[in-house]
Amino acid sequence: MTESSKGTLYVVATPIGNLGDLSARARDVLASVALIAAEDTRHSSRLLRHLGIDCPMLSLHEHNEASRVAPLFARLEAGEDVALISDAGTPLISDPGFVLVRALRERGARVVPVPGACALVAALSASGLPTDRFLFAGFLPARSGARRARLEALVTRDETLVFYESPHRIRDTLSDLAAVFGDRRLVLARELTKTFETFLDGSADTLLETLEADPDQARGEFVVMVEGAEQTDADTDGAEAEGRRVLAAMLGEGVGVKQAAAVTAKLLGGRKKAWYDLALSLKADG
Repeated sequence: MTESSKGTLYVVATPIGNLGDLSARARDVLASVALIAAEDTRHSSRLLRHLGIDCPMLSLHEHNEASRVAPLFARLEAGEDVALISDAGTPLISDPGFVLVRALRERGARVVPVPGACALVAALSASGLPTDRFLFAGFLPARSGARRARLEALVTRDETLVFYESPHRIRDTLSDLAAVFGDRRLVLARELTKTFETFLDGSADTLLETLEADPDQARGEFVVMVEGAEQTDADTDGAEAEGRRVLAAMLGEGVGVKQAAAVTAKLLGGRKKAWYDLALSLKADG
């Protein structure tokens, strides 16, 4: 069998609320594959009925994912195309699929993304927090002690922090965020793309008061975003000194200003424009 005659695994993003967000390409793929592997077949069958798609489904979740690798690989080898979907959003982003995708790629299978809705990207885009660099940390631990330990390990990070949280833990998480991050700015995104989509801004204590005053604001799935820590003068001075050394070394080897700035930003963080201006200055100084 030639490589082209083998099947493809399509990793298909589905809506996180508004069904209108499903792309035409995703609809076509779901309608054309031989099998759809879904996190919860009962949940996803409602989406397929809405789309008028009748396709066999197979459950794939955290408890059976490893055992699904061999039979799904066999179907791909037989030339069948398979789609992977989660309950909502992009598979593998705090959802099952990583074990399958890695194993299939290691076996030489073709894996193709079909992009679409993703709660963390949607939330960030409308949050008003910096988005040039962010750290997605998924779901925090369920127990307060472990949750605080995780937050304390992140408190000095200067990029925007993003977490997912469930409605029954959001108040406890806000309490721990208040204890660890103090008055740091937070944004809560709730029920994204749905009728009661809400964005709430403020400190963790302020947001906790809002939820206590209006219990309806504690319903739905949450994306919790925390503004990054401010860099101290020492941090800034140290980063600039290191950046000067990196830029000078690359410029000395004939690397262009734009490329040197891009590499420095990737290595050390910070804004590419700032490194570009510094690189121009260094080049002018010889």
